[in-house]
Amino acid sequence: MSSTSRRDFFLTAAAAAAAFSAASCSSARGRRPSANERLRVAQIGCGGKGLSDLQAVAKRHDIVALCDVDDGKASNARAEHPKATFYHDYRDLLDREKLDAVVISTPDHSHAVPALIAMQLGLHVFVQKPLAHTVEEARVMLQAARKYGVITSMGNQGTCLDGFRAAAEFVRSGAIGNVTEVHVWTNRPVWPQGIERQKHIDPIPASFRWDLWLGAAPYRPFAAARKETGFSGYAPFHWRGFWDFGTGALGDMACHVANLPFFALELGAPIWVEGNGEGQTDDTGPKASTIRFGFAARGNRGPVVLHWYDGGRLPPASVLPDEAERKGLRALTEGGFLLVGDQGKLFSPTDYGESFALYPKQKFQNVPKPEQTLPRSPGIHDEWLDGIVAGSQPMASFEYSAPFTETMLLGNVALRLGRRLEWDAAAMRVTNDANAEQFLKKEYRRGFELTRP
Repeated sequence: MSSTSRRDFFLTAAAAAAAFSAASCSSARGRRPSANERLRVAQIGCGGKGLSDLQAVAKRHDIVALCDVDDGKASNARAEHPKATFYHDYRDLLDREKLDAVVISTPDHSHAVPALIAMQLGLHVFVQKPLAHTVEEARVMLQAARKYGVITSMGNQGTCLDGFRAAAEFVRSGAIGNVTEVHVWTNRPVWPQGIERQKHIDPIPASFRWDLWLGAAPYRPFAAARKETGFSGYAPFHWRGFWDFGTGALGDMACHVANLPFFALELGAPIWVEGNGEGQTDDTGPKASTIRFGFAARGNRGPVVLHWYDGGRLPPASVLPDEAERKGLRALTEGGFLLVGDQGKLFSPTDYGESFALYPKQKFQNVPKPEQTLPRSPGIHDEWLDGIVAGSQPMASFEYSAPFTETMLLGNVALRLGRRLEWDAAAMRVTNDANAEQFLKKEYRRGFELTRP
């Protein structure tokens, strides 16, 4: 038997065994350790954000396994944890290691598959933002979290900040009245978008497992950077603009900048979404875009329209708090958001909402802080780790973050179709365009299939 066919045989056998195990243990729950016990944690994706995730978890718990497809990007993690077993393939890691929890800090297209395998094994999971690559993946990940009873979190760290939770309390207290519109903006993309598919083919570096990096994505040849065309390579960062791997400016930053509005207003699923982009191609997201999400009335609040801007686009000056803030916003190079209520406005010139102000300033200068209704957090990682021990979900659990991610990713579907979409969330279906189905979900390469609960 050749090495290739032997590999295929074991992959098929492992997949069948995993399916049988999941089916026979459908009521399995994530293990709850004792209060003083150190968790056995694996880190999948060790460079960039993965390294900082690893360092945060390692302060209190044991890193027993590491996984990365790039030897260079994994070098710092391996040096810090020389006793941890190192893998290139997360499937091997999850098959062989005895674990309590897994942190997944990979490109967007490789979030759902390892997370679903881990949850089926009863492992608690922390997944970097955006939680998923498609609307369907976000929906399936929530279903799995519920079925297997594990403690989950998305890595949108703004959720844990005191200022974020205080801002939400102001909004929910009714301080700015009934909010009818929201404006959210970012300086992204800061990577190439609006470019055509690369046609050149280059040798794969010996230290880089290109096939494993592609994972579930359709196969394409490896292509290195080309100065003459402005192409900067797919890895380690510029994958974000390519539809096969990333989710563009919206997927990268909406889970941060739109987080406070979505959470404070309890927006839930939209009923429609529409978007327009500039310079979009079949291979990448647009150079700039504007997306609008329509939310129905819910509870005591009325309908809300959320406006998203990226690529240098900003809200109209007329909606900004006052002349000084209008001038300030024109010069902003980062991101922020504005909630418009019938009694005032809440404005934040930050991605996370930890710093904010209420307008008109004179009206709100002596307004008392509302009653604290939300617990304060020890940090995004510690809130998840503490939840594993206590058996309680953190605020950024999949119960919240999966519907949030699903809503944001629906904006990319509207961008790619270029029209207003009517959304039936219960059926996970666009009711006025059958072509949307292809962008709500995706095909998976053999060996990297999505394992649904």
